[in-house]
Amino acid sequence: MRLYGYFRSSAAYRVRIALNLKGLDYDLVPLHLQKNEHLSADYARLNPQKLLPALQVGDEIITQSLAIVEYLDEMHPTPALLPQAPLLRAQVRAMALAIACDIHPINNLRVLRYLVHDMGLSEDKKNQWYRHWVETGLAAVEQTLTNSPHTGAFCFGDTPSLADICLLPQVYNARRFNSDLSGCPTVVRIADHCATLDAFARAAPDKQPDAE
Repeated sequence: MRLYGYFRSSAAYRVRIALNLKGLDYDLVPLHLQKNEHLSADYARLNPQKLLPALQVGDEIITQSLAIVEYLDEMHPTPALLPQAPLLRAQVRAMALAIACDIHPINNLRVLRYLVHDMGLSEDKKNQWYRHWVETGLAAVEQTLTNSPHTGAFCFGDTPSLADICLLPQVYNARRFNSDLSGCPTVVRIADHCATLDAFARAAPDKQPDAE
């Protein structure tokens, strides 16, 4: 398998965690987002969205981090990243999607660049935008975790799931932008616990070969 990614991409971070949890080897193809290497014609032929990550499996390409992670979970079912019970599976997916589809997309690099270069926002206003949506989104995740009878050492019970794979990269990025997480003690507790596990720690941005 070949993973196209960038050390600081939270979506690629998710996939690295999943690969590590599954104990799978892969070749990394780093594409530097700040240098626009993901916009090259060669990569566009693999992924017309020109987004990271993409996973090459033989001659096939899988895009979108959650689709990649679920593919890995189906092909390598141990350890499972989704519960067996359909209701719990839906709840884990809902939390993962709340992070990956509601928080992350409006704060990724292409959106932040557009705010500055096309909309004329200052760096301070851009960062204010970022922190607002991250803090609002994670506050909702915090409330869900606080109210759920399934919350344990991780988002759902005492083993990592798809939700935790999404949570830690988002908390990492929130901290990069000095977001206020004081109202999210459960989110912080779970993210910090995840970061102590080898599979999560080895996936961290600063541990990647293309880290700067």
